[in-house]
Amino acid sequence: MNTKDPKLIVLQFNECINNQNIQCLRKLMSSDHVFIDSSNGKVEGKENMLSAWKEFFESYPDYKNHFSRIKSSDNLVLITGYSSCSHKPLDGPVIWTAKVENDKVTEWRVYADTPENRNNLGLQ
Repeated sequence: MNTKDPKLIVLQFNECINNQNIQCLRKLMSSDHVFIDSSNGKVEGKENMLSAWKEFFESYPDYKNHFSRIKSSDNLVLITGYSSCSHKPLDGPVIWTAKVENDKVTEWRVYADTPENRNNLGLQ
């Protein structure tokens, strides 16, 4: 059960990403955290994902997420926006979903912002 609004947890989580703050991410991830990228690549487990974030931040120091719209239904949060990065494949429109349980992010998923993904996620 969440004691806080899942959208607030997600906003905090994204602030951790944008500030490249590993300790902040550690506090907001569940131990069984799962990350799924837009190619369906998966990283499972908090410690594995913290290592992956560290490598990502070292490789893309100017990466940022910018949210345009955020909505939630129970513990699922849907976000649209864009990422900015000098590495062109990481620069542009994005859809994210997050699952939040017990005030921790249990899943962070990235989707290409396509009409098909918008339709599948109910983002019309």
